[in-house]
Amino acid sequence: MGLSFTLPLSYHYVVAGKKSKKVSLLKRTKRRRKPVGASTGLVASDLQAAAPSSAVAELHQTIETDGGKVLSVYREPYGGHWLVLAALPIEFVEPTPYQRNISDTHVRKLEGVIGKIGRFLDPIIAVRILKPDHVAKYWTPNGNHRLSAMRTLGAKSIIAIVVPEPSAAYQILALNTEKAHNLREKALEVIRMYKELAQLGEVTEDTYALEFEEPALITLGLCYEERPRFSGGAYHPVLKRVDEFLQKPLHAGLSMRQQRAKTVLELDDLIVKQVEALKAKGLTSPYLKSFVVARVNPIRFRPKDAPPLSFDEALDRMTQSAQKFNPDKVKLDDLAKSGGAPDEAE
Repeated sequence: MGLSFTLPLSYHYVVAGKKSKKVSLLKRTKRRRKPVGASTGLVASDLQAAAPSSAVAELHQTIETDGGKVLSVYREPYGGHWLVLAALPIEFVEPTPYQRNISDTHVRKLEGVIGKIGRFLDPIIAVRILKPDHVAKYWTPNGNHRLSAMRTLGAKSIIAIVVPEPSAAYQILALNTEKAHNLREKALEVIRMYKELAQLGEVTEDTYALEFEEPALITLGLCYEERPRFSGGAYHPVLKRVDEFLQKPLHAGLSMRQQRAKTVLELDDLIVKQVEALKAKGLTSPYLKSFVVARVNPIRFRPKDAPPLSFDEALDRMTQSAQKFNPDKVKLDDLAKSGGAPDEAE
């Protein structure tokens, strides 16, 4: 056998009578995007150079009437949109009603850091609520953990970047960089937003494609509401491929989504029975459900040039395969090769 090093990250080995094979020594790292050639946005001196719109001026006055204090009115440097930096009475701020529950661990960490350094340096994002019957006057789509920490510490006010456009309250997944969402949190936030937005008009799902991120999250959100311990991670890869935004108003689409969620949960009942049968054989693994779902996945080995399956077609085939699944044919080696995320990773 002869070795010949030709690249620093790989080597070739040669065996008599066989073609040489290339073995990677290091995993490829994802390259970062290069900065665009042309600059965009505003220079620093332009952020307050123009006069704000009448809507921003009205928001300024409203914040002061609410007992807050406007610290600055400026345009953000990328898109030039107007923003208001303000101190808001903390009792008038609450999280959007459709976002995830707070993480006690994360809040305690923030409380410790803010209390230790004696400074609050990271403003929350807020929009003014257009519902006069609410005690709170502002919603924060990004800042619930900071808000909770400041409340616990006894703060009287909180610094917020107030966005004039109320629609920002529904851009929670895009805006929220405070703590990464897992699949369950994303799906529940999306379906809560969906139900709120369904009351506002005749818009279709794709109108809120940014806010919902992907159609599968709508269906999964309903599954999680019905079954909090649902293993959405096992079904998400399939649903991402077959679920699409519905071309119907949200209030009409909700009933269709509920039917889709029912179909997924019925499939899950079949999968759970097969998982229990595997456990009865003595097979134990955190990947059992993902393994069974992968085995009945009709897209897994589908030719690339084959026409895509619809949601109903895919779930119908999965249901039939789950009914025919034979646990007696599964060996321990099959599980070892499957890998994937643990079933209860959410």
